[in-house]
Amino acid sequence: MEIKKVWIDTDLSVGMKRHEREGYCDVDDGFAVLQLIKAKNIEICGISAVFGNTGIENALMLSKFMSKAFAKNQIPVFKGAKEGIDLRDVQTNAGVEALAAALKKRPMVIMAIGPATNIGLLLLKYPELKENIIEVVLVAGRRKATDYFRIGNKGNHARDLNFDLDNDAFRTMFELGVSVTLCPFEISNKVWIQQADLDKLAYSGDAGNEWLAEASQAWLQQWLDQGAIGFNPFDVLASHYIIAPEDIISEELNARLEIHPDDTIKANEQNIFKQYLLCDKGPGFSVKYCYDVVADYHNHLLKSLLA
Repeated sequence: MEIKKVWIDTDLSVGMKRHEREGYCDVDDGFAVLQLIKAKNIEICGISAVFGNTGIENALMLSKFMSKAFAKNQIPVFKGAKEGIDLRDVQTNAGVEALAAALKKRPMVIMAIGPATNIGLLLLKYPELKENIIEVVLVAGRRKATDYFRIGNKGNHARDLNFDLDNDAFRTMFELGVSVTLCPFEISNKVWIQQADLDKLAYSGDAGNEWLAEASQAWLQQWLDQGAIGFNPFDVLASHYIIAPEDIISEELNARLEIHPDDTIKANEQNIFKQYLLCDKGPGFSVKYCYDVVADYHNHLLKSLLA
């Protein structure tokens, strides 16, 4: 069995309260990290925390907690970027330096499930290391600006947050020719975690599953309150692709950045715009675009967590 060497770059926010508005933060990053920890064909070489769903200190704390509690403290954890790239003042950080050191030793896959800031900084500071990046797997993108990230049935649209928080990091990867795989909302909205799934995790006898199930209750309730049947575990599609790419259906497309009206602003009368990461057969940078899962994917996902 081939052992894949993987670096995780994450804005872990499991159980954290939102810092900008009422409610709780995403838990799907916890599912992704735990799934990689459990996978027998994965060696996690390190974790770099990044800002995103929560502040950098929370992401760092949770990364250290998951390494200690569920990986016997065998995964080194480093503090990464607290904000997006400032092209006028490009500064490195401990996470970027640790990732650079690891890449100098061996080629790796990078799972970047928060803003891609640390990856962008790495490439700006050490462009020669792109040769040792097998691929970067990210959660971002869509085919058209009108492919809305619908949450529930009450008219709410989510942001393409990882891309929105640092457009320049994505542009840097594309322009330097890094191999990029995108796991966008198009694929994650076909996968649901419901109460019955959390119950299976809670009673599995596994400490990681039990922690994740309990911490996911508030997040599930937020989605149910929006009229959804459960929640989409966005980031787990990236981890699952790395573990078992045969479970994920993809195609080769070209990615580019375009400006369009911000679809997350209700009653936006052409006065608030933002960048979009669009992927199609038109001009752009070559990417692998994941858009569907195999028929029995839900069983594969649960089996990987319950192992």
